[in-house]
Amino acid sequence: MAPSPEDLRQELEATAQEVLGRLRSRQLFQSEWDTAAFVVFLTFVGTVLLLLLLAVLRCCCCCCCDSPRPQKVSPERRLKGADNLALEP
Repeated sequence: MAPSPEDLRQELEATAQEVLGRLRSRQLFQSEWDTAAFVVFLTFVGTVLLLLLLAVLRCCCCCCCDSPRPQKVSPERRLKGADNLALEP
């Protein structure tokens, strides 16, 4: 059964008061593990944002401007196959 709106409101108020109390006391994390987990989380988020930025830059800037066009190779110069010397008698 779902909690009533009144219970949900009281729980949210209690959580908000707890967070505001930690902000006032300037003690956001209770242990070193909390700090380490936060650093790992920020590193992950930063890496994802960096990869997204690089992907956007690659799509927007490099695709149509800087890529050299491949030169066409004449059919006479194309290799037709490779010699397999293991099949020689």
